[in-house]
Amino acid sequence: MPDKSFAMSNVDTAWYQMEDPTNLMMVSGFIEFNQKLDFERVRQTIKERMVDKFPRFRMKVVPSAVPLRNPRWEPDPTFTIEAHVQRVALPAPGDKAALQEFVSNWMSTPLDFSKSPWHMMVVDTAVGSVLFARLHHCIGDGIALVQVMLSLTDMEPNPSYPPPDMFGSKKRTSQEKGSTLGRIVKPVTAVWDLSRRVAGAVVHEGLETFYNPLNLIDQGMTAASYAGKGATMAAKATTATGKLLLMPPDPKTPFKGKLGVTKHAVWTDPVAVEDVRKIGRYLGGKINDVLLSAMTGALRRYLIEQGFDPTGVNFRATVPVNLRRPEQAGELGNDFGLVFLSLPVGIADPFERLNELRRRMDAIKDSPEAIIALGVLSMLGTTPTQIADQVVNIFGMKSTLVATNVPGPRIPLYFAGSQIGKLVFWVPQSGRLGLGISIFSYNGEVTLGVAADAGLVTDPEGIVRGFEAEFEELMVMVRQVEADGLG
Repeated sequence: MPDKSFAMSNVDTAWYQMEDPTNLMMVSGFIEFNQKLDFERVRQTIKERMVDKFPRFRMKVVPSAVPLRNPRWEPDPTFTIEAHVQRVALPAPGDKAALQEFVSNWMSTPLDFSKSPWHMMVVDTAVGSVLFARLHHCIGDGIALVQVMLSLTDMEPNPSYPPPDMFGSKKRTSQEKGSTLGRIVKPVTAVWDLSRRVAGAVVHEGLETFYNPLNLIDQGMTAASYAGKGATMAAKATTATGKLLLMPPDPKTPFKGKLGVTKHAVWTDPVAVEDVRKIGRYLGGKINDVLLSAMTGALRRYLIEQGFDPTGVNFRATVPVNLRRPEQAGELGNDFGLVFLSLPVGIADPFERLNELRRRMDAIKDSPEAIIALGVLSMLGTTPTQIADQVVNIFGMKSTLVATNVPGPRIPLYFAGSQIGKLVFWVPQSGRLGLGISIFSYNGEVTLGVAADAGLVTDPEGIVRGFEAEFEELMVMVRQVEADGLG
């Protein structure tokens, strides 16, 4: 049955219109393997599990010729999987530095909107392969796209391929029951049900983060009630805009300034989730609190290295908040809001900073701010570009970076027959910000990714070094507590 065209939603349109050469609105990331991937199997897996199941991945965006009317998703008559999935090799020596340069170059390169706005590459390295992906934010938000990626994975290296129930058989072998592929042949909702099950084995605190990070949705309110058209949406958008106008701008720091086209992508070595949990247990706080506190300390260290005095400084991180209810998980598109978390960069003591950050996190847990912000994003999709640009600039004035935390599975997964070793991703910096920090957990480890404007953040590795130093300092405190017999 041929794909049917449809109008892009207001919120998706907002992300489409925010595209700028100096701030590309795409989610980027890679999956790392310690062996070479079977390229034909990779293509076949992506085609069967993603392209064939989700029409949006074989459709392109067509702007409307009518002013103020949303663009449409139209079937791409020339679509081929070969145009979207290619294989390349890193230049010698094919190490982490070469991969960082590769990712940085592609993170600075716009997607091709003459076709569906996504692109994947199998990248051969010195030790194995990497699957690098770029997907435009108008297709879906980070939660939706992570679940799409999870639908490509298996819980064992070689499940039945293709599964016997490809055409609707109700019986499955025990092998198929343990694989992702054995279930994705059901309707699209089953793909999400499966990827949710795969992602369900996450760190305890992460379960709440994955579906509703800050527990913001009041039982009597839904995102749709704020994002819908009409007087209610307009009133809520006005309220949120007024709140943003009253919020003082973030202070001028080396992280703020005019953006350029070139971006840099770096990431930390993984740290053990159990160590993060131990820090929270001994020093106080949840996993999120510990990671965000170490991130804040890393930003403080970077500022000091750049000759900037952070004493007394606070600036905000824009934190995306998932507003989907579990029963709404089987949908692409964008369904999230934004909250502004003030980071206590001026606090030097790690223990004091952790406690203060935890207090600030708790203070915004009951705020409707994220849902209201969704109304603003919805408004942007129906607003003249000049006005939308002003609202986006307001977002950018009130914040310094985008910070995300998406927990992944705590069990090892497989893709196209190979075990996944590491996952790293980056979200776009909405509001024309120059810094984005993404935290992702997988198989008992946490990796922090940094995406930065090359002109503003000249040494992004300094943030990586700072995070690792902050984390080690917290671990020293934990070891001291254990040595004192207080744990």
